[in-house]
Amino acid sequence: MTTEATPATTSASPTARRLWTRARGLTLAFALLLAGAVTLAVLQSEARHGALDPRSADPSGSRAIAELLADHGVSTRVVTSLADARTAARPDTTLLVAAPDLLTQPQQRDLHASIADSGGRTLLVAPGSPSVATLAPGVSADPANSRGSALSPDCALPAARSAGTAETGGIRYTIHRPGVDECYPSERLATLLRIPDTSGDGDTVVLGAPDILSNERLDKEGNASLALQLLGSRTHLVWYLPSLSDASATAPDDEKDFLDLLPSGWLWGTLQLFVAAALAALWRARRLGPLVPENLPVAIRASETVEGRARLYRKAAARDRAAAALRSTTRIRLAPLLGVPVTQAHTPEALLPALSAHLHGDGQSLHSLLFGPPPGDDAALTALADQLDALEREVRRP
Repeated sequence: MTTEATPATTSASPTARRLWTRARGLTLAFALLLAGAVTLAVLQSEARHGALDPRSADPSGSRAIAELLADHGVSTRVVTSLADARTAARPDTTLLVAAPDLLTQPQQRDLHASIADSGGRTLLVAPGSPSVATLAPGVSADPANSRGSALSPDCALPAARSAGTAETGGIRYTIHRPGVDECYPSERLATLLRIPDTSGDGDTVVLGAPDILSNERLDKEGNASLALQLLGSRTHLVWYLPSLSDASATAPDDEKDFLDLLPSGWLWGTLQLFVAAALAALWRARRLGPLVPENLPVAIRASETVEGRARLYRKAAARDRAAAALRSTTRIRLAPLLGVPVTQAHTPEALLPALSAHLHGDGQSLHSLLFGPPPGDDAALTALADQLDALEREVRRP
């Protein structure tokens, strides 16, 4: 008994080990790059904050003034919710509102109710028309900002007179109540206001620009002196950074469903789309599809078919198609009589020389008759049909 050895087979496809050997360098580099990116993101997320944030050392941050206040015994605490900001309204606390315009109307009313007659100081940083009238009643923001940034105090407020020129230029305010300190005017409108409470020792300061609080502008003019005096009058400073994630920004009554979020004109827009779709459907429905051949149930005479097609051509004014059909049929019938293959019946170079030799006629006139342009009117089409019939009779004549 003999056995045949099975030939060894080799596979050209790469194995998992080969793939890992080839890709391990690239995989390791990608892993190191990903780890570095995650580490940097974590470190920067802890060190970097937004603009006007006392924890931020960025040029637009406010860490420098927070450090100076700490050297003078003033503690700084950052809050991002309205509830914490309302709790901070106490006689020994200065409440700084970094972006008042981000607050909703209900938030503004709740905050004003807490700071009114609280005995503490509230500093509003660059409040505009959306918020200043609610947070500081009797004050309105002018539509035009000041032309310059560095302005002179020109008021009796001790903090302003001590600081001198400072970069308060920004939003200008109009006062509609007495007893308000109007400082750093620009074209007779103040950019810094101090509004004392009706009772107690508290007050509200309206600052038209945040420049004196930023790290990059703190050492300019009298910015540092003015910021220290405005924020250092109490032992505690609560720095309120309004956040869109604050639960108080959305009242339960303000919750809307999907239809409420759609634009006001969505109903009319949808109706127009339906009308356009209906018109498009009607337009497409009037178009005829390709002809479908089918066997007729009864026999119809050829003359009736010819007459019916002729009437269709005449109704559509399709003289070009009628002329092409007449010429094509004539060429097909003439080709066998002249010894020309039917496949070449529509080729002038094959048909016309044989026809000219048979009739001893002018090849140019024959070319115009069999391959010429379509007739311009019905009379010319009728004449063309008569000429084609005459030509075919002449060729068939023995």
